[in-house]
Amino acid sequence: MRPASLVEKGGPLVSAEVRVALMEHLLRTDDIAACAQHCLEWLAAHAGVQRAICAGLDEEGERLVGNASVGVSPLLVAEFWIEVEERNHPLIATLRRTEAVRFSGGGRHPITPLGDEPFIAVPLGRQSTDQLALGLLLLAGDSVTRSPNVQWVVEILSDKFLSLRSRHLASESRFGRERSLLHGVINAVSDPILLTDSDGRLVIANTRAENLFVSREDESEGRRRAVSMNNMLLSAALAGRAMERDHARNELLLVDPNEGSDLLFELMSQPVREGDGEVGIVSVLRNVTDLGRASAEIGETYEKLQLAQARMQSERHRLDLIIDSVADPIIVTDAAGDIMLMNKPAERLFTVQIPGNEEAERRVRSNDAHFSSFISNLLFSGSEKRVRGDITLVDQETGESLPVEAIAGKILSPQGELTTVVTILHDQREALEKARLYEQLKKFSTELEARVQAATAELAEQNELLRRQAVELEQASAAKSQFLANMSHEFRTPLNAILGYTSMLLQGVSGKLLPAQQKALSRIDSNGRHLLDLINEILDITRIESGKMPLHISRFELQALIDEVFAELDPIISRSPAQVTARIPANIPELETDRQKLKQIVVNLISNALKFTHEGRIRVVAGYNARSRMVTIAVSDTGIGIAEEYHQKVFEDFRQVDASTTRAYGGTGLGLSICRRLSSMLGGRITLKSKLGKGSTFTLHIPRKSRRP
Repeated sequence: MRPASLVEKGGPLVSAEVRVALMEHLLRTDDIAACAQHCLEWLAAHAGVQRAICAGLDEEGERLVGNASVGVSPLLVAEFWIEVEERNHPLIATLRRTEAVRFSGGGRHPITPLGDEPFIAVPLGRQSTDQLALGLLLLAGDSVTRSPNVQWVVEILSDKFLSLRSRHLASESRFGRERSLLHGVINAVSDPILLTDSDGRLVIANTRAENLFVSREDESEGRRRAVSMNNMLLSAALAGRAMERDHARNELLLVDPNEGSDLLFELMSQPVREGDGEVGIVSVLRNVTDLGRASAEIGETYEKLQLAQARMQSERHRLDLIIDSVADPIIVTDAAGDIMLMNKPAERLFTVQIPGNEEAERRVRSNDAHFSSFISNLLFSGSEKRVRGDITLVDQETGESLPVEAIAGKILSPQGELTTVVTILHDQREALEKARLYEQLKKFSTELEARVQAATAELAEQNELLRRQAVELEQASAAKSQFLANMSHEFRTPLNAILGYTSMLLQGVSGKLLPAQQKALSRIDSNGRHLLDLINEILDITRIESGKMPLHISRFELQALIDEVFAELDPIISRSPAQVTARIPANIPELETDRQKLKQIVVNLISNALKFTHEGRIRVVAGYNARSRMVTIAVSDTGIGIAEEYHQKVFEDFRQVDASTTRAYGGTGLGLSICRRLSSMLGGRITLKSKLGKGSTFTLHIPRKSRRP
């Protein structure tokens, strides 16, 4: 199990070449202290780690001891150790966790070579939830833990701890098998064979040697004395041979512990060395007749054992590297069908990962039964060297069914005899799911094709109906526009006459008017002009919709246009309580567009601002973007504002925010609609920013040069 992520990651990983160099170094050494030291130096060089310690469990698993450091005195690290039995110690408790633990300064801060400085402890090499991690990485501070390089080194260092631990256990297991094999070999020899250490103590002995040199407490006093004497004679003989240079054969007189008779042996001893140090002496006791032959045989046997062991270790190491790099489960069985070797994915299927879990054990036994049945069929498959088959296994943790494809190959001896079977199990869940999804897709595709055909026919029918309705709507719209244009013209003729006669009466052409009469005529004139404005707006809308409103392009100054608008609206501005100002920058070039339509837009926007602003100010601000060649004219006010849900609706025909018959503000709701349509004719647009009660800003965006029709 790898440790959980330290903290939120930050920053990029170093280059792949730098990481590969570290991994190559780790592959070249099996010394965990050297691996840890190199990893810490790598972190100091590439991840900004300044002070760190690595500690690991000793071979007996009884102590957590320091084995590497960076930025900390090696002497302090060498003296740093904690007994594993101290279960309440914070660092020992961290060995039981899967995630990193922060330690800050204070009373509960554990004593480490890092001193009182805060640090983070990261478990390394956690094998399972019921086992301790194999080591800890202590990182001073917490800023560097945001680097993914630290997380990456933690993962590969954890893998190295687990790998070396597995090799150590495998080595101990192989050593036990080899010891049993050695006992079997030497027990098969009829003469006494024994191995003693440098102090003369007996290490290994076959049955006949034990009969001469080993006694138990429950045996007779005479036998124990005879065995003691034999040990003294053997020690003296070996000490004498150690002082000689030629190591010649010597006669050794011993006592038979059972019979009490004298036994004469020829002693042949040979020092056994590992590296440069002498670790023991192999001795063979034989009679004079068989001494030469027995000596040669034992020497050859010992050399063969050493060669076989070296060859086996090399092949096993290479095989471990190969099968561990494969993601699919791999199982190696012997000719009898017994499992000899498997990789980690296979262990999750055929070995109990949670001790004491009866359900998991039952599932593992079920997997063994299915796999054994497949192997049995393979053994009786005749001359076929490779066999494929489907097996249904069970995930021991979840109980989920696991269909796999088993591909098994036979390995034969030079004589054609079956020696080994190698089986690879490939997970079929994804393939089966893809097949199921493919069948569903085919079914859905057929159904969809039928639906598309039906929808296409229905769509064709609907399109024809919509086409007819569109023709009818166009005809109705044209008739409406023509009707509005005709009626507007018919309305304007008598209305202009009414306004003309009203103006003449107000001027006293027909005599002096009384104050009440003059007030009534003024109201008639005001309402008549308001009605004329409404008719003009309706006429403008119909002309725009019918495409009968042409563009008249001319060149003019924006400042002159704004001054003209202010002069025209001066009677209204003078009566308004709001302060009206304009700011036209001097860098705005001449405009080349329809002057009358632009004026109509600006007049309408300012008139709206005057209508809805009872106090505060109204500002007209212009601007020019040389890059986009767009001119902006913004009219801002501090009036009543417009709610956000009405920002688009106010530009629709005959639409007002307050459409009730008791609304406080009059109008047809066509002003902004006409402005939007006119701005579109000029190649521009109008935008709105407003909040209820905070005022509004209408901004006209038009190109400096409009396209000529």
